[in-house]
Amino acid sequence: MDLRASEVTSILEKEIENYKGEIDMQSVGTVLSVGDGVSRVWGLEDCMMNELLEFPGGARGVALNLEEDNVGCVLLGNASEVKEGDTVRTTGRIISVPTGKALLGRVLNGLGDPIDGRGPLAVTDDDYLPIEQPAPSVVERQPVDTPLQTGIKAIDAMIPVGRGQRELVIGDRQTGKTALLTDTIISQKHSGGGDPENPEQVICVYVAMGQKQSTVVDVVQKLEANGAMPYTIVVAASANDEASMQYLAAYAGTTMAERFRDEGRDVVIMYDDLYKQALAYRQVMLLLRRPPGREAFPGDVFNLHSRLLERSARLADNAPEINPRYKKGGGSITALPVVETQEGDVSAYIPTNVISITDGQIFLESNLFNAGVRPAVNAGISVSRVGGAAQIPGMKKIAGGMRLDLANYREMQAFAQFGSDLDKATQAVLTRGERLVEILKQGQYVPMTVQDQIMIIYAGTSGKIDELAVAKVTEFEKVYLTYMADNHPEVGAGILADKKVSDEHKATMDQAIAAVLPQFA
Repeated sequence: MDLRASEVTSILEKEIENYKGEIDMQSVGTVLSVGDGVSRVWGLEDCMMNELLEFPGGARGVALNLEEDNVGCVLLGNASEVKEGDTVRTTGRIISVPTGKALLGRVLNGLGDPIDGRGPLAVTDDDYLPIEQPAPSVVERQPVDTPLQTGIKAIDAMIPVGRGQRELVIGDRQTGKTALLTDTIISQKHSGGGDPENPEQVICVYVAMGQKQSTVVDVVQKLEANGAMPYTIVVAASANDEASMQYLAAYAGTTMAERFRDEGRDVVIMYDDLYKQALAYRQVMLLLRRPPGREAFPGDVFNLHSRLLERSARLADNAPEINPRYKKGGGSITALPVVETQEGDVSAYIPTNVISITDGQIFLESNLFNAGVRPAVNAGISVSRVGGAAQIPGMKKIAGGMRLDLANYREMQAFAQFGSDLDKATQAVLTRGERLVEILKQGQYVPMTVQDQIMIIYAGTSGKIDELAVAKVTEFEKVYLTYMADNHPEVGAGILADKKVSDEHKATMDQAIAAVLPQFA
């Protein structure tokens, strides 16, 4: 092959013209030690807190301890190939996760990578946001006054949850905590018809930390069966994942929720559960040699949960004027954190921490669960600090005295065990209470609309079914609600439209109760 000098010269001249001298600075370090999912790295002088680090073989890590002579980091994903002497590079970015509508209907791990076998996410670099974001300031928030309907009678009537609230779900294992969350997700279908494009549709984010994989699979299957997955994101860091993934998953899920909130949408996020997250955090911090405190938890375990839950709020309508980070005002994140207790001990370290951060708690009691009262909500010590502000006026009026009636019933029930001759007033309290307890029982995966809840609770609190046999209350409820839907659909539609119960509605409900009761005589 002949080489012509003129051709070579012209090619070289063109290359020289197009050459741009660019210097890429990158911080490089060396692995000093590695083990138990934790690595110590020397040489990363300009490393940032929570910065993502790259190890050979594609392994990643997060810098958590910035010490004088080394950086302590936790390894993410499969880190078995990382060894002493390996080269580590900084990425220059805080650990980030994908966000946006492409995540809806997907199951992701703690880093936002899909694990449902349905291919990669359709996201761009702009969709990646840091997992740690500042919480909205006081002036960027507005009061909580819009109900989040859980579809569960016992909660919507007595312990209402508002959009932007943080309501703790607490109880021993196997008391129905995850079932309550699943029902709440299914119930959000009523908000916008299950269409994520509908701005009224509440978006759901379910974060599973330290759960068995079979439990997460079961939840996803139930959501799919009930048509709830199109508006739901599932973030799963199961029990066999690294402790670092388990504790970071909650922050990843919150960032995904914030993207929707900042665009003016309403979101509900479930953390299942924060006790397992605290255990994972304790494991990571002990491996990083941070000094242990009470129960060997690190001293910042309160901050672990407070900085997470403070990010749940309802934005003010003028939030974009105050902070350009928000594209639209009025959005909200409602947090439903779960904490598992041991033998009902709500005074333990982690439960008391989370109780003090949240705006109320729903306490699920083992004794009630075992007695067949499901959901096993203890109305005595459960509380919502938002209260009636998070209820529509109709529910507030109809269910207002329900909590007091149940409290009187529990007290009289204990008293009646020791007495045989009861006066009429005591008998009336017991009669009403027994029927209210039956009304509040609810099957799993069948959340109710607010108008149906109001109609059946009215039947109980008005005293119209005090003569009905307790064993027939559940059957009466089905027949009565079917009768109302078939013969008086205008009542439910009117309650939903006006958000209150008129005297005409009450008269119609009284007639319906009188028409249905003879079937159970």
